[in-house]
Amino acid sequence: MFRARFVVAIFCLLTLTTIGLAQSEPSTASCNLDDGRQVYIRYNAISGKAEKPPNGKPWAPGGTPMTLFTEAQLGFGNVTIPVGAYTVYPIPAKEWTLAVNKNVTPGAAYDEKQDVARSQMETDQIPDASDTLEVAFAHTGEKCTLRIYYGKTASFATFVAK
Repeated sequence: MFRARFVVAIFCLLTLTTIGLAQSEPSTASCNLDDGRQVYIRYNAISGKAEKPPNGKPWAPGGTPMTLFTEAQLGFGNVTIPVGAYTVYPIPAKEWTLAVNKNVTPGAAYDEKQDVARSQMETDQIPDASDTLEVAFAHTGEKCTLRIYYGKTASFATFVAK
């Protein structure tokens, strides 16, 4: 009797864990360079009604920073970002900034000292609000422009493959 209850309890726990993981599946946006290398970003597509970005502070949508993976060295601002994985923090303000950070430890707090690059983003207001966080890349030649749409804000940051 105890063993049967234990098996049922374990089955229910595994089922709930699987459902929870499926619901929190991150979204991905990618940029395929002309030479076959890839740049992509993983993020939580949170609802625009669920969270207000902190003005002037690094933002981790849904409590988890975006993660950038690159197979190519990237120029960003006046810095070269090596091949690898990085956390990415938009910093919302009148003009947004994008911080690329080398600390990819899950659950780690943002530390500005770990930034490898930081640059202002082109920011504009759009007429129709986005209900969810939308992240995409626009690709032209060796350029991958990261596009972030949230609410009525559209922000863009260009990475150049080297």
